[in-house]
Amino acid sequence: MSESAVLIRFDGNGRIYRPGETLTGQYRFPGVDAEQLEAVEVSVLWYTEGKGDEDLAVHQFWRFSAEAGGLLDPSQPGRFSTTLPNSPLSYEGQIVKVRWCVRVRAFFRRNKEVTGQQHFRLGGVPAAKAAP
Repeated sequence: MSESAVLIRFDGNGRIYRPGETLTGQYRFPGVDAEQLEAVEVSVLWYTEGKGDEDLAVHQFWRFSAEAGGLLDPSQPGRFSTTLPNSPLSYEGQIVKVRWCVRVRAFFRRNKEVTGQQHFRLGGVPAAKAAP
């Protein structure tokens, strides 16, 4: 296996979605040998960054593994699709930020793994402005 990245692409409008809208896309692993790939996990999640405790919650999760009988063909793109919730909305505040992303983790033989993520915005909350 050569050093590989996870490529994630959204269908449709790309990066900004409304609550209740369907997020769809694909992921792939260029240069990965099928015999080396053991499992793939796909998550749609949100997390916070900033001051205070950081939170993380998974909205949707899928796991595909050769062991469980799943067909793992890294030469073909994998697909994901989920209906987005009403909250929390993406937010770019001065103290805290709420970020949404699709995260894909690939597990390989010999305990190697590769993770990639692609951010998107849920809702149209404008970024906070710094106080004068």
